[in-house]
Amino acid sequence: MKSHFLDINDLNSNELENLIDKALDLKGKNKISNILQGKFLGLIFEKSSTRTRISFEVGMNQLGGKASFLSVQDLQLGRGETIEDTSKVISSMVDGLVLRTIEHQTQLDFSNHSSVPVINGLSNKSHPCQILADLLTYYEEKGSIKGKKIAWCGDFNNVCYSYAQAADLLDFEFWVACPEEFSPEDALDFNNVNLTTSIQEAVEDSDLVTTDVWVSMGDENDASKREQAFKDYQVNEDMLDKAKSDAIFLHCLPAIRGQEISENLLTDSRSRVYRQAENRLHAQKALLVELIS
Repeated sequence: MKSHFLDINDLNSNELENLIDKALDLKGKNKISNILQGKFLGLIFEKSSTRTRISFEVGMNQLGGKASFLSVQDLQLGRGETIEDTSKVISSMVDGLVLRTIEHQTQLDFSNHSSVPVINGLSNKSHPCQILADLLTYYEEKGSIKGKKIAWCGDFNNVCYSYAQAADLLDFEFWVACPEEFSPEDALDFNNVNLTTSIQEAVEDSDLVTTDVWVSMGDENDASKREQAFKDYQVNEDMLDKAKSDAIFLHCLPAIRGQEISENLLTDSRSRVYRQAENRLHAQKALLVELIS
């Protein structure tokens, strides 16, 4: 495994499946251990966070280490200190760093000057930690995802991008239902991505259906345009009926009921959303053990 985790394809397929197995193993054990005793994790966030922040903080604590959260406003970085200087100084004092940044380039620049592992806790390009939890949730219930049909309904955003990377690594069929104007030109550079403007085509006979908000952080100025463009891409109970009878539904949260999902879909019998959210903790713990133990 590479020293940094900035994208899902920083792993090969064996490493990714081994990480999922490690997460399952850690989930099945006692919460508290001393695997990372004496280790310290720094979290530097430019964006707000619920699941990413708490899963890393609690995960480090359960593994015997400690974590400290720093917003950019708390650092000299917010007053003009360079990324290079900040990275060199902070990485000389901690054992690992989690970055949640507006631009993916910040992750690349920070990792280039860091002497410790850097983990991408979200950028405008990708969200690999979220996909670890999603894959863990699927493997935990269904086993291998190889050859399965996964349907993504909505914006081809950072989470969707990480799914596309995972599809190539783990050889599953990834269908993206998205308005043409929101489909990136490079989407078909992936081997296992199928683009369609029809949500029904994407969902039909799928093993997993997933979605995300129509207006991601940073897209607020285009909210009205996006809500209009995606209004026919809601996942509801009737649409989920078109998937396989044993299909599961995931959502990375937060969710906007009445937009990308119907009012009661999170509590539908096919939803695994709250388990998926909990699995952020177990996936993050496996990642931390792999990178900084």
